[in-house]
Amino acid sequence: MNSKNFIVLTLLVSFFYGCNQEKGKVEDWVLVNEWADMTLYLSKNTPANSPTYASRAIGYIGLTMYESVVHGSPDYQSLAGQLNGLESLPLPEENKGYDWQIVFSAAQAEILKGIYRQTSDENKLKIDSLERSIESELNLLAVLNERSKTYGKSVAKAIYDWSTTDGGHRGYLHNFDKEIKHEEFPGSWKPPLFAQSFSHHPLHPYWGENRTFLIENAALETPEIIAFDSRKGSDYYNEFLAVFEKEQSLTQEEKEAALWWGDDPDDTFTPPGHSFYLTTLAVEERRPNLIEASASYAKVGISVADAFINCWKWKYYFFSERPNTFIPKYIDPEWESFWPDPPFPSFPSGHAIQAAAAATSLEYSFTGVISFIDSSHVGRKRDELRETDFRPRPFNSFWDVALETADSRFYGGIHTPQDNKVGLTEGKRIAENVNNLNWKRSE
Repeated sequence: MNSKNFIVLTLLVSFFYGCNQEKGKVEDWVLVNEWADMTLYLSKNTPANSPTYASRAIGYIGLTMYESVVHGSPDYQSLAGQLNGLESLPLPEENKGYDWQIVFSAAQAEILKGIYRQTSDENKLKIDSLERSIESELNLLAVLNERSKTYGKSVAKAIYDWSTTDGGHRGYLHNFDKEIKHEEFPGSWKPPLFAQSFSHHPLHPYWGENRTFLIENAALETPEIIAFDSRKGSDYYNEFLAVFEKEQSLTQEEKEAALWWGDDPDDTFTPPGHSFYLTTLAVEERRPNLIEASASYAKVGISVADAFINCWKWKYYFFSERPNTFIPKYIDPEWESFWPDPPFPSFPSGHAIQAAAAATSLEYSFTGVISFIDSSHVGRKRDELRETDFRPRPFNSFWDVALETADSRFYGGIHTPQDNKVGLTEGKRIAENVNNLNWKRSE
């Protein structure tokens, strides 16, 4: 979407849906998706927004969605006391009225300006503009409006304050580590010559030390990796041979998948942003109420955030090479991957682990079949170098998205099958832990 038209479109959506209801009301799912769209806009249009930082952002933004309105629903309960180090959050005043849509909107404005404090002043004004437009549309009594705003912002501020202690606060200030020393060994990662990033220094090598949202996710066992063995016919060799052979036979559809799921942070809203975008499609299809919609974003955000922390912990533990190192040395010296390497080690795949986490969360929140079309990159210019267009992609399940996301990195030549297999397995496990939190009072 053209960024200049984003806010105009957002406000038009709000206006037209609001006109179809009683005066002073906005459909819950529209309200929630408006703020999710704002998150995606900021993710795409804020400098230095790496996939790691974006995963953290949607974790706290999704949690704020949920916690801002949870006390407006008697069936749900707060995650305070269940999450890692989050002991308590502000409570609404007893016997006082609140408009939970205003609470939600105020909380989103507050957390977005905190998490994306590095975004432009122009973008911050867009956040304020969206908040004011919603207040105006709801047209509440001043005292109810102010009480609701104050409470929403207090919840967001408490969550933001908690976020500053997780190890990733303002991580965009030091994306690439120039000082890291790592002993070289057979099969170790080396900075790419054919690179996706301008930097050849590794991205966020200490991200895996950040606090996870769930203690259970921090305690997951380290997955197993196939040991280095350059001999032809070994299990290790065959992993890279599969990548080499696939690159020789890519179909046009596989090339399109490789580009679609690349989600380069310089051009898109990042892979975590793509997972947030998929949540908007589910919310638009099912049109849940305020608490259900908020819970779905919280589950996806927390799952993806914890998936990235674990993935980065394991990436820098194994410090494993990518095909662009192994294949030219042992299979074909002239080989290059279809897609350029990102600036960090390989195992396991970050795309696979976060996509599996998001899919597992979404299929838990939205049971049954949801068919949808991912149009997030429609309108982007054709990639002339790879002779590939950006075409909308239809799906019949979110797990199909996870599988294609993982496969896309194989098609791109930057991940081996084991990178993807382990990523899918671990992402599912991480999200299941999130799903198993006591979201409802009866659980």
